Amino acid sequence: MTTGVRRRMGVEERRQQLIGVALELFAQRSPDDVSIDEIAAAAGISRPLVYHYFPGKLSLYEAALKRASEDLAQRFVEPHEGPLGARLLRVMRRFFDFVDQHGPGFSALMRGGPAVGSSATNALIDSVRQVAYEQILSHLGITDPPPRLELLVRSWISLAESTALIWLDGRRIPREELEVKLVHDFAALTAVTAAYDDELRALLHPMLGGEPADGPFGDLVSRLIALAS
Repeated sequence: MTTGVRRRMGVEERRQQLIGVALELFAQRSPDDVSIDEIAAAAGISRPLVYHYFPGKLSLYEAALKRASEDLAQRFVEPHEGPLGARLLRVMRRFFDFVDQHGPGFSALMRGGPAVGSSATNALIDSVRQVAYEQILSHLGITDPPPRLELLVRSWISLAESTALIWLDGRRIPREELEVKLVHDFAALTAVTAAYDDELRALLHPMLGGEPADGPFGDLVSRLIALAS
């Protein structure tokens, strides 16, 4: 018989392990409710050793939230193939996958709190919003958006955040319904904004005009026609 020997981790490997453990705990409870002692126990090391790799509780939280924010930002990256409505729907599905997997941590991150309310974590939130904003513009094929379009896209991103937070509070509406609704919301906001902006209408009409009848945007049009009649 041979006796197993625990392998000693390098500094960066141990840091990444602690970040992963912290994220797993944040998926169950708010970061404010997770102690360093719990993280140490879950990682199989002592509390002082945690502080050897991270100078303080906040620094570990910031490192964990940085990894989570990078993951969330990647959820908005989508190939520029196929109708816009279908692309947005795939993005919303990945977004809600993240929200579902990291519920308490996502909620705490977006709402703020002692553990996540630092300037560093606020900057992480802003960076995710900016990635989402730039990705949406890229799918619209626009690099220098007129003011009303910028307002539209940033407002829609805020709507997606608030919708996810409300959904987490009881999950009373099926997430699949909300994913489609947010795509419909984008189309509706776009239509209303374009009605008041000739430049924006000229920019978006070629892309939106080619949406298939069986896609998310076509589904919204059908529902509105049925509502009007």
